[in-house]
Amino acid sequence: MIDPLSGDHGNEHRPQRLPLLPPGMLRDEQRAVYDAVTGGPRAGGPAPFDVTDGEGRLLGPFNAMLYSPAVGMPLQELGAALRFRTGFTRREREIAVLVVARHWRSAFEWYAHERLGRRAGLTDAEIAALREGRVPMLADVRERLVCEAAAQLTADRDLGDALYNEAVATLGRAALVELVSLVGYYAALALQMRVFRTGLPEGEPAPAWGEEGS
Repeated sequence: MIDPLSGDHGNEHRPQRLPLLPPGMLRDEQRAVYDAVTGGPRAGGPAPFDVTDGEGRLLGPFNAMLYSPAVGMPLQELGAALRFRTGFTRREREIAVLVVARHWRSAFEWYAHERLGRRAGLTDAEIAALREGRVPMLADVRERLVCEAAAQLTADRDLGDALYNEAVATLGRAALVELVSLVGYYAALALQMRVFRTGLPEGEPAPAWGEEGS
């Protein structure tokens, strides 16, 4: 069987399957999702990446949420909780998300969270290592555990006993629940964006993933 995650599928250069919905044409329940995305905690401070295009249409995973507000609203609420209400530092969180984005070769997810990661303090060398599928040189033991656990969760869909026990001892059970949920959430977004051929904002280059572990 061909590995569906191997290689770059190039979705950022293929026609989107879900047309971007103009804000003026949204139904009430769609408008509620739109307002939650554009006016919620994601809107606080200068935006490191574009959530809407020049016509106000939602970009990335958010456009798909409008098509099924009954799913889209709780999905964006879960995303907001994972970004703003967990016990992780911003560096820890963005390390985990970038591991997921790289594994799925999710161009928009990488585009958004590379910028969030830089704002959180990730260095060029750390980001390059994550983009190439390597564990960066991380002096902080929590960050190393988050990175290794996220990598094993994405690759194996599980945690082995040794890493599980180390993660519980270092992060705690509550944080491990949050980490597993975070990895699953961003994998779900990456899958949606792959299926619906979600592209990058106009003018943004595709990530150069590099070879695994290079």
